[in-house]
Amino acid sequence: MTQPDAERRTAAGPADPDTVIRMEGVGVRRSGSDLLADLDWTVELDERWVVLGPNGAGKTTLLRLAAAEMHPTTGTVELLGERLGRVDVFDLRPRIGLASANLAGRVPADEAAHDVVRSAGYGVVGTWREHYDPEDDRRASGLMEMMGVLDLADRRYATLSTGERQRVLLARALMTDPEILLLDEPAAGLDLGAREDLVELLSELAADPDGPATVMVTHHVEEIPPNCSHAMLMRDGRVVAQGLLDDVMTSENLSATFDQPLELSSRRRRFTAVRR
Repeated sequence: MTQPDAERRTAAGPADPDTVIRMEGVGVRRSGSDLLADLDWTVELDERWVVLGPNGAGKTTLLRLAAAEMHPTTGTVELLGERLGRVDVFDLRPRIGLASANLAGRVPADEAAHDVVRSAGYGVVGTWREHYDPEDDRRASGLMEMMGVLDLADRRYATLSTGERQRVLLARALMTDPEILLLDEPAAGLDLGAREDLVELLSELAADPDGPATVMVTHHVEEIPPNCSHAMLMRDGRVVAQGLLDDVMTSENLSATFDQPLELSSRRRRFTAVRR
Protein backbone atom coordinates (compact mmCIF):
# COMPACT_ATOMS: atom_id res chain seq x y z
CA MET A 1 0.00 0.00 0.00
CA THR A 2 2.64 2.54 1.02
CA GLN A 3 4.93 3.54 -1.87
CA PRO A 4 8.67 3.31 -1.20
CA ASP A 5 10.01 6.74 -0.36
CA ALA A 6 12.47 6.95 -3.25
CA GLU A 7 9.83 5.87 -5.78
CA ARG A 8 7.33 8.40 -4.45
CA ARG A 9 9.79 11.29 -4.58
CA THR A 10 10.94 10.40 -8.11
CA ALA A 11 7.32 10.32 -9.29
CA ALA A 12 6.66 13.73 -7.74
CA GLY A 13 9.70 15.31 -9.38
CA PRO A 14 10.01 18.57 -7.43
CA ALA A 15 11.95 21.26 -9.28
CA ASP A 16 14.08 22.11 -6.24
CA PRO A 17 14.34 19.13 -3.90
CA ASP A 18 15.99 21.19 -1.17
CA THR A 19 13.09 23.66 -0.85
CA VAL A 20 10.05 21.99 0.70
CA ILE A 21 7.91 25.06 1.48
CA ARG A 22 7.92 28.37 -0.39
CA MET A 23 5.36 31.10 0.28
CA GLU A 24 5.51 34.43 -1.53
CA GLY A 25 3.24 37.40 -0.83
CA VAL A 26 0.77 35.12 0.90
CA GLY A 27 -2.42 36.48 2.40
CA VAL A 28 -5.51 34.75 3.77
CA ARG A 29 -8.65 36.82 4.21
CA ARG A 30 -11.87 35.60 5.83
CA SER A 31 -15.03 37.61 6.65
CA GLY A 32 -13.23 40.87 5.96
CA SER A 33 -10.28 40.12 8.25
CA ASP A 34 -6.70 39.27 7.35
CA LEU A 35 -5.63 36.01 8.99
CA LEU A 36 -2.28 36.30 7.19
CA ALA A 37 -0.86 39.23 5.22
CA ASP A 38 2.21 39.78 3.01
CA LEU A 39 3.97 36.64 4.19
CA ASP A 40 7.16 35.38 2.57
CA TRP A 41 8.67 32.16 3.93
CA THR A 42 11.00 29.43 2.71
CA VAL A 43 11.76 26.13 4.44
CA GLU A 44 14.64 23.93 3.30
CA LEU A 45 14.85 20.16 3.67
CA ASP A 46 17.40 20.23 6.50
CA GLU A 47 15.66 22.92 8.57
CA ARG A 48 13.69 22.50 11.80
CA TRP A 49 11.38 25.46 12.45
CA VAL A 50 9.38 26.66 15.41
CA VAL A 51 6.55 29.16 14.84
CA LEU A 52 5.73 31.17 17.93
CA GLY A 53 3.06 33.76 18.68
CA PRO A 54 -0.05 34.60 20.71
CA ASN A 55 -3.60 33.47 19.97
CA GLY A 56 -4.83 34.94 16.71
CA ALA A 57 -1.34 35.40 15.31
CA GLY A 58 -2.09 33.26 12.25
CA LYS A 59 0.01 30.25 13.23
CA THR A 60 -2.63 27.60 12.61
CA THR A 61 -3.61 29.22 9.32
CA LEU A 62 0.04 29.09 8.26
CA LEU A 63 0.22 25.41 9.16
CA ARG A 64 -2.99 24.63 7.27
CA LEU A 65 -1.46 26.18 4.14
CA ALA A 66 1.69 24.11 4.66
CA ALA A 67 -0.49 20.99 5.06
CA ALA A 68 -2.33 21.68 1.78
CA GLU A 69 -5.59 21.96 3.73
CA MET A 70 -6.45 25.41 2.37
CA HIS A 71 -5.45 27.84 -0.37
CA PRO A 72 -4.24 31.42 0.04
CA THR A 73 -6.40 34.38 -0.90
CA THR A 74 -3.37 36.13 -2.40
CA GLY A 75 0.17 35.06 -3.22
CA THR A 76 1.59 31.65 -4.03
CA VAL A 77 2.29 28.54 -1.96
CA GLU A 78 4.62 25.83 -3.25
CA LEU A 79 4.93 22.58 -1.32
CA LEU A 80 7.53 19.99 -2.34
CA GLY A 81 7.91 21.70 -5.69
CA GLU A 82 4.17 21.77 -6.44
CA ARG A 83 2.05 24.91 -6.47
CA LEU A 84 -1.27 24.88 -4.65
CA GLY A 85 -4.02 25.36 -7.19
CA ARG A 86 -2.10 23.42 -9.84
CA VAL A 87 -1.74 20.07 -8.08
CA ASP A 88 -4.13 17.46 -6.73
CA VAL A 89 -3.78 17.98 -2.98
CA PHE A 90 -4.84 14.39 -2.34
CA ASP A 91 -1.63 13.28 -4.06
CA LEU A 92 0.39 15.83 -2.12
CA ARG A 93 -0.92 15.26 1.40
CA PRO A 94 0.58 11.77 1.94
CA ARG A 95 4.01 13.41 1.60
CA ILE A 96 3.19 15.73 4.52
CA GLY A 97 2.92 14.44 8.09
CA LEU A 98 0.52 16.34 10.34
CA ALA A 99 -0.35 16.18 14.02
CA SER A 100 -2.89 18.73 15.19
CA ALA A 101 -5.71 19.30 17.66
CA ASN A 102 -8.18 19.28 14.78
CA LEU A 103 -6.97 15.85 13.70
CA ALA A 104 -7.04 14.56 17.29
CA GLY A 105 -10.68 15.58 17.61
CA ARG A 106 -11.64 13.55 14.52
CA VAL A 107 -10.23 10.23 15.70
CA PRO A 108 -13.08 7.82 16.63
CA ALA A 109 -13.11 7.14 20.36
CA ASP A 110 -13.15 3.36 19.88
CA GLU A 111 -10.32 3.26 17.34
CA ALA A 112 -7.37 1.10 18.39
CA ALA A 113 -4.14 3.05 18.75
CA HIS A 114 -2.41 0.84 16.18
CA ASP A 115 -5.15 1.59 13.65
CA VAL A 116 -4.87 5.33 14.31
CA VAL A 117 -1.23 5.11 13.19
CA ARG A 118 -1.68 2.62 10.36
CA SER A 119 -4.59 4.42 8.67
CA ALA A 120 -2.40 7.45 7.88
CA GLY A 121 -1.21 5.57 4.80
CA TYR A 122 -4.67 6.02 3.30
CA GLY A 123 -5.06 9.56 4.61
CA VAL A 124 -8.16 8.57 6.56
CA VAL A 125 -9.20 8.90 10.19
CA GLY A 126 -11.04 5.78 11.28
CA THR A 127 -10.56 2.41 9.60
CA TRP A 128 -13.23 0.96 7.36
CA ARG A 129 -12.45 -1.37 4.42
CA GLU A 130 -8.84 -0.46 3.68
CA HIS A 131 -6.38 -3.22 2.85
CA TYR A 132 -3.15 -3.19 4.83
CA ASP A 133 0.00 -5.12 3.99
CA PRO A 134 2.24 -6.77 6.59
CA GLU A 135 4.76 -4.01 5.89
CA ASP A 136 2.18 -1.42 7.00
CA ASP A 137 1.70 -3.27 10.28
CA ARG A 138 5.46 -3.55 10.81
CA ARG A 139 6.01 0.15 10.12
CA ALA A 140 3.17 1.22 12.42
CA SER A 141 4.50 -1.01 15.19
CA GLY A 142 8.04 0.25 14.69
CA LEU A 143 6.96 3.88 14.93
CA MET A 144 4.87 3.18 18.03
CA GLU A 145 7.88 1.50 19.60
CA MET A 146 10.03 4.53 18.75
CA MET A 147 7.44 6.76 20.43
CA GLY A 148 7.24 4.51 23.48
CA VAL A 149 3.60 3.51 22.98
CA LEU A 150 3.83 0.06 21.41
CA ASP A 151 2.34 -1.48 24.55
CA LEU A 152 -0.77 0.63 23.89
CA ALA A 153 -1.34 -0.73 20.38
CA ASP A 154 -4.65 -2.45 21.24
CA ARG A 155 -5.93 0.26 23.56
CA ARG A 156 -8.87 2.38 22.43
CA TYR A 157 -7.99 5.98 21.64
CA ALA A 158 -10.49 7.33 24.18
CA THR A 159 -8.74 5.49 27.02
CA LEU A 160 -5.32 7.04 26.35
CA SER A 161 -3.93 9.93 28.36
CA THR A 162 -3.26 13.25 26.62
CA GLY A 163 0.45 12.49 26.46
CA GLU A 164 -0.17 9.01 25.06
CA ARG A 165 -2.48 10.43 22.40
CA GLN A 166 0.15 12.97 21.36
CA ARG A 167 2.73 10.22 20.91
CA VAL A 168 0.30 8.07 18.91
CA LEU A 169 -0.51 11.03 16.65
CA LEU A 170 3.19 11.75 16.20
CA ALA A 171 3.72 8.14 15.13
CA ARG A 172 0.81 8.54 12.72
CA ALA A 173 2.35 11.71 11.28
CA LEU A 174 5.51 9.75 10.44
CA MET A 175 3.69 6.73 8.99
CA THR A 176 4.05 7.74 5.31
CA ASP A 177 7.73 8.69 5.69
CA PRO A 178 6.82 12.33 5.03
CA GLU A 179 9.13 14.97 3.59
CA ILE A 180 7.50 17.63 5.79
CA LEU A 181 6.41 17.13 9.40
CA LEU A 182 3.93 19.68 10.78
CA LEU A 183 3.13 19.81 14.50
CA ASP A 184 0.40 22.10 15.82
CA GLU A 185 0.96 22.67 19.56
CA PRO A 186 2.06 19.08 20.25
CA ALA A 187 2.60 19.78 23.98
CA ALA A 188 -0.82 21.35 24.57
CA GLY A 189 -2.55 19.89 27.63
CA LEU A 190 0.46 17.94 28.85
CA ASP A 191 1.67 18.03 32.44
CA LEU A 192 5.27 19.04 33.15
CA GLY A 193 6.71 15.53 33.02
CA ALA A 194 4.90 14.57 29.83
CA ARG A 195 5.88 17.88 28.22
CA GLU A 196 9.56 17.33 29.01
CA ASP A 197 9.42 13.79 27.64
CA LEU A 198 7.84 15.07 24.43
CA VAL A 199 10.32 17.94 24.04
CA GLU A 200 13.19 15.45 24.39
CA LEU A 201 11.61 13.19 21.78
CA LEU A 202 11.07 16.09 19.36
CA SER A 203 14.66 17.21 19.89
CA GLU A 204 15.88 13.73 18.95
CA LEU A 205 13.75 13.80 15.80
CA ALA A 206 15.07 17.25 14.91
CA ALA A 207 18.67 16.04 15.31
CA ASP A 208 18.18 13.19 12.82
CA PRO A 209 19.88 14.29 9.56
CA ASP A 210 17.64 11.91 7.62
CA GLY A 211 14.47 13.22 9.25
CA PRO A 212 11.89 15.38 7.48
CA ALA A 213 11.85 19.15 7.48
CA THR A 214 9.86 20.09 10.57
CA VAL A 215 7.59 22.99 11.50
CA MET A 216 6.24 23.15 15.06
CA VAL A 217 3.69 25.71 16.21
CA THR A 218 3.54 26.71 19.87
CA HIS A 219 2.59 29.51 22.26
CA HIS A 220 5.36 28.80 24.74
CA VAL A 221 9.13 29.28 24.49
CA GLU A 222 9.61 26.48 27.03
CA GLU A 223 8.34 23.98 24.45
CA ILE A 224 10.98 24.75 21.81
CA PRO A 225 13.13 21.62 21.28
CA PRO A 226 16.87 22.29 21.66
CA ASN A 227 17.72 21.08 18.14
CA CYS A 228 15.43 23.50 16.32
CA SER A 229 17.38 25.51 13.76
CA HIS A 230 15.01 28.33 12.75
CA ALA A 231 12.19 30.40 14.23
CA MET A 232 9.35 32.59 13.04
CA LEU A 233 7.62 34.99 15.42
CA MET A 234 4.13 36.13 14.40
CA ARG A 235 1.57 38.68 15.54
CA ASP A 236 -1.77 39.68 13.95
CA GLY A 237 -1.15 37.62 10.83
CA ARG A 238 2.24 39.15 10.10
CA VAL A 239 5.83 38.14 10.65
CA VAL A 240 7.64 39.95 13.46
CA ALA A 241 10.95 38.17 12.79
CA GLN A 242 12.17 35.01 11.10
CA GLY A 243 15.50 33.30 10.48
CA LEU A 244 18.09 31.37 12.44
CA LEU A 245 16.85 30.53 15.93
CA ASP A 246 19.64 32.33 17.80
CA ASP A 247 19.14 35.50 15.74
CA VAL A 248 15.35 35.58 16.10
CA MET A 249 14.91 34.55 19.74
CA THR A 250 15.69 37.80 21.54
CA SER A 251 13.94 39.67 24.33
CA GLU A 252 13.15 42.53 21.95
CA ASN A 253 11.55 40.32 19.32
CA LEU A 254 9.61 38.33 21.89
CA SER A 255 8.32 41.52 23.54
CA ALA A 256 7.12 42.82 20.17
CA THR A 257 5.45 39.49 19.43
CA PHE A 258 3.45 39.33 22.68
CA ASP A 259 3.09 43.11 23.11
CA GLN A 260 4.53 43.25 26.61
CA PRO A 261 8.01 43.65 28.11
CA LEU A 262 9.56 40.19 28.32
CA GLU A 263 13.00 39.01 29.33
CA LEU A 264 14.17 35.92 27.45
CA SER A 265 16.87 33.63 28.77
CA SER A 266 18.23 30.24 27.76
CA ARG A 267 20.12 27.41 29.38
CA ARG A 268 21.35 24.43 27.39
CA ARG A 269 19.28 25.71 24.48
CA ARG A 270 16.05 25.64 26.47
CA PHE A 271 14.25 28.99 26.65
CA THR A 272 12.30 30.69 29.43
CA ALA A 273 10.61 34.08 29.43
CA VAL A 274 9.40 36.32 32.28
CA ARG A 275 7.80 39.74 32.38
CA ARG A 276 10.27 42.52 33.08
